Amino acid sequence: MRIWLSCKILTAILALALTITALPAFAGPHILFDVKSGKVLSEEDAFRRWYPASITKLMTAYVAFRAVQAGEMQLDSPVRVSKNASQEPPSKMGYPPGSVLTLDNAIKILMVKSANDIATAVAESVGGSENAFVGRMNAEARRLGMTDTRFVNAHGLHSPQQYSTARDLALLVRALRTEFAAYAGYYSIEALSAGDKTLPNYNMLVGRFPGADGMKTGYICASGFNLVATATRNGRTLAAIVLGAFSQVERAEIAASLLDKGFRQSGLAAPTLASLKPTNPQRNTPTDLRPQVCSPEAVAKRNEQRDDEGRLIMTSDLIKPMEREPHAVAVGLGGATGPESTAPRYANVPIPTPRPDYPPRQQAVSAGDG
Repeated sequence: MRIWLSCKILTAILALALTITALPAFAGPHILFDVKSGKVLSEEDAFRRWYPASITKLMTAYVAFRAVQAGEMQLDSPVRVSKNASQEPPSKMGYPPGSVLTLDNAIKILMVKSANDIATAVAESVGGSENAFVGRMNAEARRLGMTDTRFVNAHGLHSPQQYSTARDLALLVRALRTEFAAYAGYYSIEALSAGDKTLPNYNMLVGRFPGADGMKTGYICASGFNLVATATRNGRTLAAIVLGAFSQVERAEIAASLLDKGFRQSGLAAPTLASLKPTNPQRNTPTDLRPQVCSPEAVAKRNEQRDDEGRLIMTSDLIKPMEREPHAVAVGLGGATGPESTAPRYANVPIPTPRPDYPPRQQAVSAGDG
């Protein structure tokens, strides 16, 4: 009788453990870590090169924050939309050349709408030229210890020359949340109000997962669906980075599962981001998921994850429906009363790398973010 009860209890414990730790199966790397301590609670292929897509815009914001910190400009300084910026493929705001907005509004747009035209405008306005700004991005990556990262643009549209890893992106996320903790509110905005339009955050955890407070989504065909998701409970902030999911639903549910699991762990004996080492030899060439992610079959399968009104259907109990309108923050043009950036103005002289290989314009609407 005692043996039978012991077996039954053990079976129940194992079943509970599987329920807590099981993740939906997916192709890409992930990492889960404690933002304050840098302790790594879970990782898979964290040193594998991947296309960051619009997660790139976190580095764009970081460089802008560093410029403000250095006194080069202010949050109310102007960001000017050039003809070059206005010609970027979607996702975009579509402001005409010559439009001016504040750096503050530009960063809000980057984090919520993930607008590629505004990312290029920020790069040109902060750095003096797009390529000078990219130079800053790479310099900051080296300073932060992002040893397997290279940027060639400020928005994340596809280039074979632009890549990172889950571990490197974790270093960037931690720097943003610790060095610039006062700016954390940019990442948790539920929606933007732009004129008569409401632009919801692509991050499906914000407003739906308890404690969710950021940070950024990314999607191009080559990368699949990427997500940096953060959440804070009882003063503890965790971050999950999911790369290469096959849909918005999948990346959100994987991130929610990782975060939920992480809040059940202490992480006392876990390695740190600084001490983490690759466990397997990594491929030098980033994986290109375009055939799997943007095939007609894949698109049709993702469409099955929407209801009749086009809303995404979540299957995870961890992500609750938002039964109210999202809280929207107003953005728009004008209001730039601060000083121009003190960075030297440069002609946009090409750096010795190929022009980013943007997807054809008819595909770009679905490839800019999501």
